[in-house]
Amino acid sequence: MSTGTDTAIRALQAAGDERTHGRRRGKKPLNVSHIILHIILAVGALIMAGPFIWMLLSSLKPLSEIFQQPPSLLPNNWQFDNYARAWEGADFARGFFNSFYIATTVTVVSVLTSAMAGYAFARIKFFGRSGLFMTFLATMMVPMQLTIIPLYIIMGSIGWVDTHLALIIPPAMFNAFGIFLMRQYVRGIPKELDEAAEIDGASRLRIFVTIILPILRTPMAALGIFTFLSQWNNFFYPLIFLNSPEKFTLPLVVNQFKGEYASDWTSLMSACTMAAAPLLILFIFAQRQIVEGVALSGSKG
Repeated sequence: MSTGTDTAIRALQAAGDERTHGRRRGKKPLNVSHIILHIILAVGALIMAGPFIWMLLSSLKPLSEIFQQPPSLLPNNWQFDNYARAWEGADFARGFFNSFYIATTVTVVSVLTSAMAGYAFARIKFFGRSGLFMTFLATMMVPMQLTIIPLYIIMGSIGWVDTHLALIIPPAMFNAFGIFLMRQYVRGIPKELDEAAEIDGASRLRIFVTIILPILRTPMAALGIFTFLSQWNNFFYPLIFLNSPEKFTLPLVVNQFKGEYASDWTSLMSACTMAAAPLLILFIFAQRQIVEGVALSGSKG
């Protein structure tokens, strides 16, 4: 009896030892290359975040500490009233409103027109489709400084200089990068979905609205974020087309703190921080959509 009990105990111990060795064998070994890679990425992220951290801390310093030698990272005297002076020193509320509604309008219209054009280039066969698409891509290689003079002449001839229409209509109706992004993604959608809908009698418009658009949510979100960020930070075109201070966008409002002979650096740092804060918040909450949109668009053949 005792012999059978001892045998059973030894069998259970052997089974336990086997499970323990199995878990040890299943445990992944420490990958030194991954650790080194993460350290390199962390250092690179810290370097890239350095200018923003310096701007944020400089916005809380008095003017005497910004240019002191040797420089110090942390303020000795924290000046939180720099933000109040910056807000009162320029029409920030108006600048925020102008930038927000211009960026939002351009984003909504641009995403919709890009999705429509991308669907057309990917699904509809027409004469000159490849050549026209290559022409669209070629425009991405032309610097905007080369097109600003003819664009200004066109805007002036139709009376859009010193109006927000000059900042909304051109980028909203033509976005070469957006068209390329949407076209690449639509090409990866099975054509059988379109064919099944056509058999049921659906028109091109209905197929696009009910089938294609829901599938394009991820790249459309990524494109919308990219477009909003670019329009929010747009300085060149507002500087050229706008003359009235009440129509200034946020970059032009921030630029008012720079003088010809002297600049209010503490207010300028505070203004830049307030202008960058919405973009930072947007990126934190939408970084997943950005990464997924770019990764998926690049994987479509």
